[in-house]
Amino acid sequence: MTDFIETYFATTPEVLLEAAADTLYMVGISLVLGTLLAIPIAMGLVLMRPDGIKGNRVGYAVLNVVVNIARSLPFIILMVVLMPLTRFIVGTRIGTTAALVPLTLFIAPFMARLFEASILEVPKGIVEAAQSMGATTWQIIRYFLLPEAWGSILLAITTGTVTLVGATAMAGTIGAGGVGDLALTYGYQAFNTPLMVLTVIVLIVFVQAIQSLGNTLARRTRNRA
Repeated sequence: MTDFIETYFATTPEVLLEAAADTLYMVGISLVLGTLLAIPIAMGLVLMRPDGIKGNRVGYAVLNVVVNIARSLPFIILMVVLMPLTRFIVGTRIGTTAALVPLTLFIAPFMARLFEASILEVPKGIVEAAQSMGATTWQIIRYFLLPEAWGSILLAITTGTVTLVGATAMAGTIGAGGVGDLALTYGYQAFNTPLMVLTVIVLIVFVQAIQSLGNTLARRTRNRA
């Protein structure tokens, strides 16, 4: 197998495994951090809507604009813009760990919008029933909104994960490692077409596995509800 890979792809199994591990590392860490940022942003958008539990037109307008601005920046531009911040946080502007900063700030507003849409799908009657029982805002979020929207939220996380896989490929332009860097450095720049094809196949497998897992978890959650 090693000889086959070295002959037809002009690389080694170790390089392929390291690239796959780097991609999983970047996707996993930035997904967790992005989700932790996205949840409070999404709840703020839901609660402060004019017809929300804590309606606040000014607060909603400001948060809405900030999220829209963050989402409007293409990832490749965001990486460049955030380089000073990345260097301040992790001490360098290149590498796998450095890519976590732009990846996290790229996916957080994207997932916040998806979470917002998921939570808004919860029937208003459920919220009104909770309020009539004297539930606090935190209790409504914890015991009514999030549980009811959980199936949709899982699908949103799946979509965000797939988006991150594509973003990590672009992160290869700053030497972030991963499958994208492998395709750029050892594939495109070395005119290694077989390796380019292989990296595309690996990314497709990643996406298919993630989407299948997300669909399964969401379906089980909805069937249990």
